[in-house]
Amino acid sequence: MRFVRMLPALMILGGLAFDLLTPPTFTAIPLFVAAPLIAAPFFSLSRTICIGVASVLAVAVLRLYSNTLPLVVPLIELLTLATVSVLAVVINTVVRRGIEEVASARVIAETAMRAVLPKPSDRIGGLHVAARYEAAQADEYVGGDLFAVSDTPQGVRLVVGDVRGKGLGAVESVAVLIGAFREAAEQERSLEGVAQRLERALAREWARGGLDAVEGFTTAVLAEIPPGVPRVRIVNRGHPEPLLLYADGTLEVLRPSVPALPLGMDLGVWPDRADEWDLPAGATLLLYTDGLSEARNADGVFYDPAARLRGRIFPGPEELLSGLTDDVRLHTGGETTDDMALLAVVRPAEGQPDRRRIVRIVGLEEA
Repeated sequence: MRFVRMLPALMILGGLAFDLLTPPTFTAIPLFVAAPLIAAPFFSLSRTICIGVASVLAVAVLRLYSNTLPLVVPLIELLTLATVSVLAVVINTVVRRGIEEVASARVIAETAMRAVLPKPSDRIGGLHVAARYEAAQADEYVGGDLFAVSDTPQGVRLVVGDVRGKGLGAVESVAVLIGAFREAAEQERSLEGVAQRLERALAREWARGGLDAVEGFTTAVLAEIPPGVPRVRIVNRGHPEPLLLYADGTLEVLRPSVPALPLGMDLGVWPDRADEWDLPAGATLLLYTDGLSEARNADGVFYDPAARLRGRIFPGPEELLSGLTDDVRLHTGGETTDDMALLAVVRPAEGQPDRRRIVRIVGLEEA
């Protein structure tokens, strides 16, 4: 990028050198013409104008120096260069306006996403919780990844999902799903019932025309951790399998016993079935979207979170998510093409102190 920004000046300097060092029959006009055209999509409007003016002045000075300015050909060269410079200004204006529109749309989508996807507390129902939304650097708009955590009479219930599509349409679908989940998590006695409520919410909005048919297709995984019971129940609707990281560094992939279709796919009705796993003290449940598992490196190799996390031990959920996102950036070289949502829940070991209270006490002593 630095070379591109230097290129217009190099074109003008190269044109001056070429014109001074070659016979009069040779011309460097193509170099002078290229300078403002190169500047148009990369530089600001003022710098593009300056480069266009500099190109015209450089040619005018050369023709005055050679005493050929009154001739027809030099005048045509100057007229051509002036026309191209004006065209470069027009191109710059159009490009800048397009960039501003894209940036505005992204800001609106990100603001709406933050409004419907608030970060959960770091302590819910006796569990340590961490959540993170990582927007893709190569995307024009935010995607439809979502997460939510609710402390209910049935225990702590979680959802992580991925709406097909991007932009404000995807954010609208996320709002529908988050609203339906928070209500169903409190009211439904079973996790399967929560999944069916999400299904009906999407179908209802689709029928009303509130959602685009494309945006109605959503993969999701729902989890339930009952109070005082070292178990986790999971309903998986076509979503990447969650991971269970034990305190000793071992790892288990929580694959559903019966595969299920994503939410919103009207291809028949099948009853949801929840699977159960042990969730011992010190274990971490990791839910994520396919932006993590489908992140690719320069050779096209997908990121494998199970393989990369197996054998590693993290002090807490925040450290896990920080280490995971850093590892993904290392794998992809910092360029990702899809958003990813991450949600980590840790059942603390018995007698483990509350880390937030320790921080407050230390801060008070230091003060």
